[in-house]
Amino acid sequence: MNKWLKRFLVVALIVTILVALKLTIFKPEPVEVEVQPVSRGPVEETVTNSRAGTVKAHRRAKLSPEYGGMVIELPFREGDRVDAGDMLLRLDDSLQRARLRLAEEDLQASRAERQRACLAAERASRELERTERLAQENIVSTDLLDEIDSGKRAADAACEAAAAAAERAAAAVAVAQTEVEKTVVRAPFSGVVAEVATEVGEWTTPSPPALPVPPVIDVLDPDSIYISAPMDEVDSARIQAGQPTRVTVDSYRDRNFDGTVTRVAPYVLDIEAQNRTVEIEVALAETGETVLLPGTSADVEVILSTRQDVLRISTSSLIEGGKVLLLEGERLVEREVERGLRNWDFTEILGGLSEGDLVVTSLDRQEVEDGALATAATEDPE
Repeated sequence: MNKWLKRFLVVALIVTILVALKLTIFKPEPVEVEVQPVSRGPVEETVTNSRAGTVKAHRRAKLSPEYGGMVIELPFREGDRVDAGDMLLRLDDSLQRARLRLAEEDLQASRAERQRACLAAERASRELERTERLAQENIVSTDLLDEIDSGKRAADAACEAAAAAAERAAAAVAVAQTEVEKTVVRAPFSGVVAEVATEVGEWTTPSPPALPVPPVIDVLDPDSIYISAPMDEVDSARIQAGQPTRVTVDSYRDRNFDGTVTRVAPYVLDIEAQNRTVEIEVALAETGETVLLPGTSADVEVILSTRQDVLRISTSSLIEGGKVLLLEGERLVEREVERGLRNWDFTEILGGLSEGDLVVTSLDRQEVEDGALATAATEDPE
């Protein structure tokens, strides 16, 4: 009996030693994880555009002269500010001015003829009145009276014809003057010259029917800049005019521009069957000296609602099923949380966590899992 007891004690001692060795020498190293404490702060619920938006201008004019001809004046260049009515381009108008001179000369001649014919009609009218008095006294014959009356009617007709000819000549002058004016392109509103696609000495050609020609001058009003952005149809019901937005533009990636939703399209675009969208328009607040060029890509983040001073965690620390990993002592513990508002940066926590809890944010390694030994990573001193 003592023999078996001794053997049992030896085996138990060996097992105890092996377990001790496993717990000491072969103890797994804790995984180093990055953590963030649960804190309080504001959380916004936002939605973003499903495809790139575009910077546009409500007041933008792409201009070309109505006539073809050689450019002789270009007083403004790209980037110059212009006032409404400023001349932007002038074509050689020698032919139009020659036509205007001929029309003005014809008008002068027509007016002179009208004056002569109408004076003759007045004389004929006075002559008829005198002859009628003489005919009443039987001094002149009725035949002479009839002859003078016919002459008076002919003179009146000549006066009316001359007056009509003078009116046609005046209209021809107006047409010729308009043709001269059409050789000049003027700014329809105050703004900035965005593009000039011609040079002095070059010829411009008017657009033939059904075949548009690119404009030679592009003018826009920088104060009418807005953002047009496609939003997913799923989010469209929650977007309303008046909601605040944040806008980022490709040319100023390090800066956000504040804006406001001014319009939500009352229809859905189905340009792509799998990506149906609703267009919204966003008016920007003051941009200072920054000039946003129409056509630039832009992203819009619509702020649906905001809550201040709530418990929040980084949205990137959430794992599948609405759970997080906490560092409690030297162990990682998985915990389900109740969520509120959220965006790409933060998620509101309604339950399951307390302020100061250490939430794991480095979830990209396989060994970071529930129950694993872990230690918080230390920041490198700067």
